[in-house]
Amino acid sequence: MRYFVLATDYDGTLAADGRVNDETIAALERLRLSGRKLILVTGRELDDLQRVFPQIDLFDCVVAENGALLYSPATRQEKPLGSQPPQQFIQALRDRHVDPLSVGRVIVATWHPNETTVLETIRDLGLELQVIFNKGAVMVLPSGINKAAGLTAALDEMKLSPHNVVGVGDAENDHAFLELCECSVAVANALPMVKERVDFVTNGSRSAGVVELIDKLLASDLSEIDSQLQHNILLGTREDGSEVHMKAYGSSILLAGTSGGGKSTLATAVLERIAEQKYQFCIIDPEGDYENFEGAIILGDANRSPRVEEVLDLLEQPDQNVIINLLGIALADRPVFFAELLPQLQELRVRTGRPHWIVVDEAHHLMPSSWNPASVTLPQKLDGIMFITVHPDQMAPAALSLVDTMLTVGKSPEENIKQFCSVVGHCPPELAPQKLVPGEAIAWFRKTDTEPFRFRITPGHTERRRHVRKYAEGELGQDKSFYFTGAEGKLNLRAQNLILFTQLAEGVDEETWLYHLQQGDYSRWFREAIKDESLAEEVQKIEETANGSASESREAIKAAIEQRYTLPA
Repeated sequence: MRYFVLATDYDGTLAADGRVNDETIAALERLRLSGRKLILVTGRELDDLQRVFPQIDLFDCVVAENGALLYSPATRQEKPLGSQPPQQFIQALRDRHVDPLSVGRVIVATWHPNETTVLETIRDLGLELQVIFNKGAVMVLPSGINKAAGLTAALDEMKLSPHNVVGVGDAENDHAFLELCECSVAVANALPMVKERVDFVTNGSRSAGVVELIDKLLASDLSEIDSQLQHNILLGTREDGSEVHMKAYGSSILLAGTSGGGKSTLATAVLERIAEQKYQFCIIDPEGDYENFEGAIILGDANRSPRVEEVLDLLEQPDQNVIINLLGIALADRPVFFAELLPQLQELRVRTGRPHWIVVDEAHHLMPSSWNPASVTLPQKLDGIMFITVHPDQMAPAALSLVDTMLTVGKSPEENIKQFCSVVGHCPPELAPQKLVPGEAIAWFRKTDTEPFRFRITPGHTERRRHVRKYAEGELGQDKSFYFTGAEGKLNLRAQNLILFTQLAEGVDEETWLYHLQQGDYSRWFREAIKDESLAEEVQKIEETANGSASESREAIKAAIEQRYTLPA
């Protein structure tokens, strides 16, 4: 389920002439029975609302006074989100014969044409107040308080995300909270400007439109209007310059490719854009590759195993992203940990719709083809998941069968697609052997009629600096170290980190340096062992344009390393 909350305006939306009819009450009750939450977002003062709407207890939370007051019908608790304007201001309005004049817990309200007097009074007294209009109503509130601020506060208290909310309204003061919602709806009687800016307009007016919306929610979770939503994640651009996107919700992705082929560049870009749009994500990180990814809390390290309970505790907070580092769990035990974790992540999704994205790196280790529990643990449909692997043919068929989008990079990308199709029993598309240049990928949206196509990856704003300390100062294994040997193998100088590499690079003779440069050994090491695609691409260009100059290429490669990694003097 995508939409866990219906947030609705009152006057002109839920209510007609201040009252909610029986048919609408029945629809609200049906929605509650589906497990969804209801939030009322209104400009009315609470006392007035309770007088005209005795069924207020149908709502889990009320955002009253145009965002300035939260009210819980279940506990009868009120929570002002701002301070009432000073009495001096209120008295000044009365002295200037502003009538009618209503004073709530926070809001001060009147009607047109009193807005000129209100604005002049705010100016004369030098107050930091804002005026919000709602058709003929004139509302005075503390700066920064509006329906969006109130709805945000309500969702925070309920531990829910705006990405799981559909909002419906009709007037100018609804713009802010509708923009906050994942799906924005206007009833047919809404102002033209409101209709222009929402995702969907109902056929019915006022309460009839709300009932129509509720029926669609219950029938399909609004799946029929998915294509009208603008929540997409940029992947890159095609040869003709057109952008390539994936859906921010509802996609199941396999990202496959050879080591050093650009998987990290593409995965990082996708994750950055997911984070920028404030979708919650959870990364299962078997090798500690995401320890420097910003905007998430890391649980576990080489010396400490993460606990499922602490993962779930953090993910209960809608704005908290989590990276689960599995280095402290033995390789053979990681599938068991994952088999315990995934159902509980799914249960959290059933309750809250989050985490919106689950990213499984080295998926062939966590969900191997021999993993018997896979068919039991995995649901028939699993949206918002990305599997990352070097070996799609070694993954559990039950996992790969969930995939609707395939992204492949590196050498022989067509082989990855064939391996995938072989595992899931799908006839592979016609695809000639492909040679991708660094920064390119192939996308295949297999549930559509689109054939696989090539595109240029749009990198994230900041390249992920994986294992910065490990690669700069740590001890890479013998198989991951760089060896200066020279053409005839006379040397055996081992660089087990970037510091030693730069030191040895300055000391080796020109013949040895140029031998490895011309072989492309430096960019290959950065790509395959250091796993820094950006550095590898820059160094590859240096290798291709060096023109036999040892001194210039040494300095250029050293500068490229220092630009990304802080090395001791």
